[in-house]
Amino acid sequence: MAAAAPTRATAATRTAPPTWTRTTTLPAHADPMKDVENQLPAESAPAAPEEISGASLLTTAPVESTSGPVYQPTAAPVAVAELPELPPLHSDDGRVQLTGTTLTVRGQQFLLRELERVEITPVKWILWYLLGGLGLATVMIAFLENWLRTGPAMLGMALTALLLAYGHRGTNRLRLHRLGREALNFALPGETLPWQRFTAEVNRRIFRVHDHAARVDAALLAAADEATQQAAREAQAAAETSGESNNNSLTAN
Repeated sequence: MAAAAPTRATAATRTAPPTWTRTTTLPAHADPMKDVENQLPAESAPAAPEEISGASLLTTAPVESTSGPVYQPTAAPVAVAELPELPPLHSDDGRVQLTGTTLTVRGQQFLLRELERVEITPVKWILWYLLGGLGLATVMIAFLENWLRTGPAMLGMALTALLLAYGHRGTNRLRLHRLGREALNFALPGETLPWQRFTAEVNRRIFRVHDHAARVDAALLAAADEATQQAAREAQAAAETSGESNNNSLTAN
């Protein structure tokens, strides 16, 4: 009977479900009965940071890490050639001046980077045009009806014809389209063709400045992406090194 008790105890032990105990911080030699292979796996090393695009660096706040080294990538110097200087231009009447980076209209200066485009449009002075046409028609009708003598009629026809010509000639409207802001209009007298040539040069320089700024921004984004990828590779290498050292320490123990 004394020998049967251990047998039942052994059977009960075999059918009992296995229980898992929390791993202690004691070294392996402090508990010789503990099987090292049955221990829970150690905490994994911190994973490498997820790669993000360079554009998100401008809007996404950096995430602080609670463990492991903190990498702060710095963008490499951008090698983009500077824009060559262009000779300044100005209109014949001096109302508009143009340089490689600025446009000045009637004493008001604008940066070419804040402009989208400029356009020139010939417009008529509707008020003077209508007054001249209606006045000329009225004077001619009055002269034909013998309500006016020849002298006053000729003088009235000349004045109203001048009003009609002045309104028909009109002016040139220079419109500045600004990025994200309301457009501005300026009246520029003179012939339309010279102003069209001048605005074509202004638009060419605006496109030139925006193209250079886009190339600089693309180089900055590429440098930021490269720095982020380099930081991710270094973090991955540090994680692998930490994992190998943990495995070696477990094997040695």
